[in-house]
Amino acid sequence: MILIGQYDSSFVRRIGIALTLYGLPFEHRPWSIFGDVDKIQPINPLIRVPTMVLDDGDVIVDSPSMIDHIDSLVPPDLRLLPQAEPERHRAIAIMALATGFADKGAALFYEKQLHDHPSEFWMDRCRRQMLGVLDSLEMKRSSIASIYWFGEQFGHADIAVACAIRHISEAHPGLIHLESYPALAAHCASMEALPVFQQISQPFIAPA
Repeated sequence: MILIGQYDSSFVRRIGIALTLYGLPFEHRPWSIFGDVDKIQPINPLIRVPTMVLDDGDVIVDSPSMIDHIDSLVPPDLRLLPQAEPERHRAIAIMALATGFADKGAALFYEKQLHDHPSEFWMDRCRRQMLGVLDSLEMKRSSIASIYWFGEQFGHADIAVACAIRHISEAHPGLIHLESYPALAAHCASMEALPVFQQISQPFIAPA
């Protein structure tokens, strides 16, 4: 498999972390959607990352589908997503909040960087949505006594939250004050201390 995209994107990073934890061999191509358009477009006409090229040549173009695919390659008891309900749909909901948070952060970044006259209305809307997600995640995480979101072993939900918060904290310095979210701050610190998080990591690089 080939994973395309830089690890400063939480969407790319969470896939790289999952592949590494599963021990699935892959080639990482750290291409940028700005600097490497000519390389990415023939593979993914959406020109976005992550892009995953499977061994048979098929291409997957969004991170939830990539998670679903690589989960299918390992036995159920090794998957990073709870297999029984209600934990399964609860974990998926946390993952959706985390990726939605990162999506809004990306939208805010591009609005500020790519427009001569950014829309204050749109930027304020993005900020309010992002802070609303943080409030929701903080409330959920602070109500959990286990080490990780769904027990004593971390999973896709834990990974998605930590990757998204690292990504947006670096892309928007000063936007997130983690001291206001102590449960999330502790969660992110514990995840970032894990060897796989240190291995699959890249400081945020703003597009030129």
